[in-house]
Amino acid sequence: MPRTHLPYPPEFRRQLVELVRSGRAIRELAREFECSDQTIRNWVRQADLDEGRRDDGLTSAERRARGASPPSS
Repeated sequence: MPRTHLPYPPEFRRQLVELVRSGRAIRELAREFECSDQTIRNWVRQADLDEGRRDDGLTSAERRARGASPPSS
């Protein structure tokens, strides 16, 4: 059964996205900061969508407009 916890703070997510973009390995960050690899990948993907780096999904603003929440693991 998956563990549940409060969502990570937005600043924490932003910091991990920046660490990935600076070249740090996702697996290494996941171990260091005790979150899953996939969670970090989701944050990077959503940040890329929000910043226009990719266009194969909905931005956070588009998700809110449709009533869906952006990934907040």
